[in-house]
Amino acid sequence: MTSGQPEPEAASAEQSPALNYYGELMRRQWQGCLPDVYQQIRDPSNFFAVLGEVIAQRIDEHIDDLAGDDQHGEGYLAKVARLTAARERAQERVLGEYLLLPPDEGRPVITDRGHPSWAEVDAEQRERLGDPLAREGWS
Repeated sequence: MTSGQPEPEAASAEQSPALNYYGELMRRQWQGCLPDVYQQIRDPSNFFAVLGEVIAQRIDEHIDDLAGDDQHGEGYLAKVARLTAARERAQERVLGEYLLLPPDEGRPVITDRGHPSWAEVDAEQRERLGDPLAREGWS
């Protein structure tokens, strides 16, 4: 096309970004745990694609701060471990702001890995979501 107008495929790709891991995680979580809210979203594909991108960017912003500078004499495996730990902490921090569990009077709404209820809450959430991490190779 020589009119300077974008091709229809290009225009639709610009309007609706691809659903990344975090967008899919959020979509499943909201659909399963907050069905009334999910039903009110006008364009779920676009909403969760954009939300996934925002989450990914926020995680990336935290990683450098959490990882710190390279250490003198640090070997390859030590650096990989440090960067992996920083990514996990960044994911935990950012996802904690977006993942929602329905309130349960028997336990706190928010738990971190150090909380005694962590394993139970994590297992319930993975079961509720159909464990998209393990099933689709996202881990």
